[in-house]
Amino acid sequence: MGVGWSPWTALMLRRAFQVLALAVLIGTVCFFIARSLPGDMAMRIAAGRYGYDLVSGAAADAVRTELGLNQPLLVALLQWLRDVVSFDLGVSLISGRSVLGEVVEQLGATLVLALTAVLMAAAIGLPLGVWSGLHPGGWVDRITLGLAVVLRATPSFLLAVTLMLVVAVKLGALPVAGDANAGGIILPALTLALGLGAGLARVTRSAVLDALASPAYEFARSKGLSDRQALLRHGARLAALPVVAYLGVHAVFLFEGAVIVESLFAWPGIGHELVHAVFGRDVPMLQGTALCMAIVFVLFNLLIDAVCLALDPRQRIGGRS
Repeated sequence: MGVGWSPWTALMLRRAFQVLALAVLIGTVCFFIARSLPGDMAMRIAAGRYGYDLVSGAAADAVRTELGLNQPLLVALLQWLRDVVSFDLGVSLISGRSVLGEVVEQLGATLVLALTAVLMAAAIGLPLGVWSGLHPGGWVDRITLGLAVVLRATPSFLLAVTLMLVVAVKLGALPVAGDANAGGIILPALTLALGLGAGLARVTRSAVLDALASPAYEFARSKGLSDRQALLRHGARLAALPVVAYLGVHAVFLFEGAVIVESLFAWPGIGHELVHAVFGRDVPMLQGTALCMAIVFVLFNLLIDAVCLALDPRQRIGGRS
């Protein structure tokens, strides 16, 4: 970005600008989407507060006056953007609780689910990928390819329902939904992990094959190192770069899948809350959850970029020049 800046400084400045731009963009888009949905927004909010059986036109008018829903859209938007700059996301229009407090609480549940899914995906995909790369064309390689095609093509909601029916209903091995006990996280995490692990296995296979064909690996073998020593000392680092990059790109999509998976499994995460905010026309909660997911997206990419920068010295040298 600037002459003489280190790659780390340039990386941090780029990500800081992305966070600011995303905050304005996501907040503006969510604001207009919530206001453009069909139906009376005040009536929906009143129904969320008091229940559909008790809501009335008078209650809706009271909500409309209380929240200033009659004011011009531009004025309401500028007021919200001003609050964001001051780190004030407002309060939920339905529960009356602080949006920031609820988002932080729900984000913790989503991060636990996403981290569990990533660990499951790594436990599934990395061993299969390494074995397939060391034994290309073998039966493990062929089976892994078939499973990867099927799992990557299966929608997350279909996979979730299948796991519910087989594991929870038929076998009774795990709870079907909720977070009341420790086993409640396994099925939603496995739903997210299967597709990610299948793709990770194929990327790891290609990375191992490329590492075995690299000049660094050949040079290590020419020095008298065994295949295993050369792979662990030199090939592993070469293979790790595309694997980490793949995990960074696709692990972010766990938040996208969490919107569906958390709703199906009643997991109290940010995706589940986002769905409720849409139905309840809870504009501050909708904007807060979407903004939080966007910022997590940028921060996670920052982490992956930093790891790739640490693994590959060529990027650091190139950044200085």
